Amino acid sequence: MSKPFIRNHPNNMPTGKPPGIVRNRFVQLIVASTIFLQTGIWVRNFSILLYVMDKTGQNPQAVSWISVAEYAPIFLFSIIGGTFADRWRPKRTMIWCDVLSAISVFAVLLAFLFASWKAIFFATLTSAVLSQFSQPSGLKLFKQHVPSDQVQAGTAMLQTITAVFMIIGPMLGAFVYQKFGITTSICVMAVAFLLSAGVLFFLPEHDQAAPNRSGLTVWQELRAGLRYVWASPLLRTLCGVYGAAGLGVGACQPLGVFIVVERLGLTKDSLQWLLATNGFAMLVGGAVIIGMAKKISPQKLVALGLFASGISSIGIGFSTNLVLTLVMQFINGFFFPCIPIGLNTIMLKKVKESYIGRVNGILFPIFTGLMVIMMSLAGWLKTVVGLVTMYELAGLLFLISVMLLVPLFKEREEAHKPETES
Repeated sequence: MSKPFIRNHPNNMPTGKPPGIVRNRFVQLIVASTIFLQTGIWVRNFSILLYVMDKTGQNPQAVSWISVAEYAPIFLFSIIGGTFADRWRPKRTMIWCDVLSAISVFAVLLAFLFASWKAIFFATLTSAVLSQFSQPSGLKLFKQHVPSDQVQAGTAMLQTITAVFMIIGPMLGAFVYQKFGITTSICVMAVAFLLSAGVLFFLPEHDQAAPNRSGLTVWQELRAGLRYVWASPLLRTLCGVYGAAGLGVGACQPLGVFIVVERLGLTKDSLQWLLATNGFAMLVGGAVIIGMAKKISPQKLVALGLFASGISSIGIGFSTNLVLTLVMQFINGFFFPCIPIGLNTIMLKKVKESYIGRVNGILFPIFTGLMVIMMSLAGWLKTVVGLVTMYELAGLLFLISVMLLVPLFKEREEAHKPETES
């Protein structure tokens, strides 16, 4: 463990009191890494999107392949990445993932200069695959280095940064591409990933020995992770919560432009005001949660976010007034950070460290998979049942997920104990 972390680690504080979340050296480094990583991701997302649209004359099929490159790795590599994250040293895994992302981007640049422009899709695909290994490793490090009573505030801080980039990220990516072109955009991506890796290099080395001491194969550990989730009433419930919430998000997310055009009678360009209101509210909500993190259990925090999503979805569906719709969007955005913050806190507090990668790799694809399936059906379902019904359906699914959480309100705070791996 490097010298600065000995001073700040909660187990080594002279007074026995851990530093505040803002002064926690680990959190400071993770925040810096996240800023660089978000910069690279948003420049990647929008520069590639705009470039593909320019190259193909706004061909919708070509544009859709960007989403395929972004989401497909979640289904194919999430559980595998989570299993390896449980076997490998998390710090080293995160650094190598960022370095390999940067290398792949430079490789794309060479292919772009000397071969087909279609190699640009490889940048998104490679980065998305590597994130399936890096993200669960970050959760493991968070569990190792952040005191339990600061976990919720720490995740709220990271969620707030994500909310900030949801507002400025599209503008940043579009500006870099339109001002400097795709070649410079690719270089910005690579540099951002390398800077993230450089920051992560200064993280403490919590586990000097390799985490995998069980002698189990990858396949055996993967099956042990599935048994671990199935044996836990808490995690089984969260599977249902993730599924219902994913369906709810997928039912309404692609239809926002129709709310603007059909329900409010505005032009499609006015959608930006709804998105901006939602993004600003997410920023404010994340900041508020940092201050109230110790006053509410993570289960209730998730339920609050889901309940607000349900009510606001129903309100948006019924509303034909711009002001009311904006108020509902603000409520949705303000409470939305409660969901990822609460879910991550539950995982960090109640899942044993050696299983975090696999649990994350099992739960997250449930949400994403059902969300993508519902998104693909949303347009067709709208023509069958109508726009208002789709938003009421989304609201109902969010409220169902709240009811699934109610039995967990009295869950004890100690970490969930796994079943044996035999």
